[in-house]
Amino acid sequence: MRTFAQRLFLSAAVLLLAGAAQAEISVTSPFSRASAPTAKAGAAFLTLNIDAGSDKLLGGSSPVADKVELHTHLMQDGIAKMRPVEGGIPVTAGTPTELKPGGLHIMLMGLKAPLKQGESFPLTLNFEKAGALTVNVPVQGPGAKAPMAEHDHGGHGEHSGHQH
Repeated sequence: MRTFAQRLFLSAAVLLLAGAAQAEISVTSPFSRASAPTAKAGAAFLTLNIDAGSDKLLGGSSPVADKVELHTHLMQDGIAKMRPVEGGIPVTAGTPTELKPGGLHIMLMGLKAPLKQGESFPLTLNFEKAGALTVNVPVQGPGAKAPMAEHDHGGHGEHSGHQH
């Protein structure tokens, strides 16, 4: 009986330590750009860091949009085309994961109202291991500075009419 109690205690201690050692994800520099009054989509940009191990951003939600999707731009015949990201976006310790204009980004599909400069909105990010993390995303002007220089990508298919 004593051995059973010792094993039970050790098992509980291991579970407690495993929970305490869960990696922490931080979000820096979140922003979105103001949208046109008739825009049906917008985008959010940010940088993800994890202090240990790895995780995966699977998607998200926000009260400002019907749907939140992860997207990227791919070059095809010299033209950048936006595509959904399948399987999530990996986040690895020691390497910031940048979601930025012209690259990986978060699409806000079915905007319920225009995104207005000076306002902000909550964005809940869903991670494979860490679960849900909500951040506040400030809305900047339409020409807000991005982490890297931009160029016109034109022809976004079903996403045309929104600004990156």
